[in-house]
Amino acid sequence: MGTTDDAKNKAEELKGRGKEAAGSLTDNDDLKNEGKGEKTEAQGKQKITEAADAVKGKVDDLKDKLTGN
Repeated sequence: MGTTDDAKNKAEELKGRGKEAAGSLTDNDDLKNEGKGEKTEAQGKQKITEAADAVKGKVDDLKDKLTGN
């Protein structure tokens, strides 16, 4: 997890936004909907990454407390 996943998720979100915008400009509902789906999926992945990072941070904090570091 971390910055690599963050960058990848952000890139996927931007790609989806671009498709959604292109679909809107060209009145192509299929492209617009595909873009929305990709954008939403990337946002969901980002939330999962953030949650996993938060859990990892809490585990590391607890480990440090238990080991005295």
